Amino acid sequence: MTVDVSWRIILCALLVLLFAEDSSAREITRIRWKEVDDDTKGQQHNPEIPDLQQLSKDNHLPIKHNIDDDHQKHAHAHAHLSSHMDHMDPSDKIFFTIKDLKVGNAIPIYFSHGDPSTSPHLISREEANSIPFSLAKLPYLLEFFSLSKESPQAKAMEYTLTQCEVEPMEGETKLCATSLESMLDFAQATFGIDTQVKALTTNHLRKSVAPLQNYTLLEEPKEILAPKMIGCHTMPYPYVVYYCHIQEGGNRLFEISLGGEHGDRVQATGVCHMDTSKWDPDNPSFRVLKIKPGTAPVCHIFPADNIVWVPLIS
Repeated sequence: MTVDVSWRIILCALLVLLFAEDSSAREITRIRWKEVDDDTKGQQHNPEIPDLQQLSKDNHLPIKHNIDDDHQKHAHAHAHLSSHMDHMDPSDKIFFTIKDLKVGNAIPIYFSHGDPSTSPHLISREEANSIPFSLAKLPYLLEFFSLSKESPQAKAMEYTLTQCEVEPMEGETKLCATSLESMLDFAQATFGIDTQVKALTTNHLRKSVAPLQNYTLLEEPKEILAPKMIGCHTMPYPYVVYYCHIQEGGNRLFEISLGGEHGDRVQATGVCHMDTSKWDPDNPSFRVLKIKPGTAPVCHIFPADNIVWVPLIS
């Protein structure tokens, strides 16, 4: 396949701003992934990624459980959390309704604070292809990255590999991109090699003071009209992995100008999923918004390290 140079230039420029490239995946793990337990506490839940595993409230990392036991525990936990909304995990505070998108309206939003010095970095396609990316190879991978199978990092890797290998939901096309080039290939296959594209991200114009605060809509949200959109979400892993997918269901994309109660300023990218009828009923968005699947749109802000790709309409 011939690669359009403009695509590569756009992607390179964007990704360089998000992540600094490192020459060794092993060193990335040993030096920069030591704080995965703290980093994942600040990760924002993303309703677009199937919630196949429960999150451990002790270390905020995904752990496998018996499914039947989970359903019983969740039923009890759901009732408890519904009556104690003020005590929920603050990182759940990313959801809102499309009716909230009004100038002057205040929405509580949680933005995670990641430390670039300890965050995973991009690696090249050549190096990514030399390292297995498979749940079946997890024991080898833990040895490769010098990680204990009981460590938070191991559980995070298991979670990501599971999410990447599970069959896509009905109406979803997905790819876990392990390099800049593989994300480029997915975007080209979706939009066409000759299609011009626009990359949208959330930008913090002023350094955030508090992860959770009320944000007021400063301007009328600008809707981005596009026949298709690709959402690429970072996943916990020793090097940068993006869960990229296209999901049917009448999604609406917005650029939103937000002002925080502590003086923060955020130019955010947000999406409203108009059809949630096929979502997992246990998705935290339904608990936060006190709705059921399919009854109302669910909206959320994309974290700063996520990317949304849309084709430019002439």
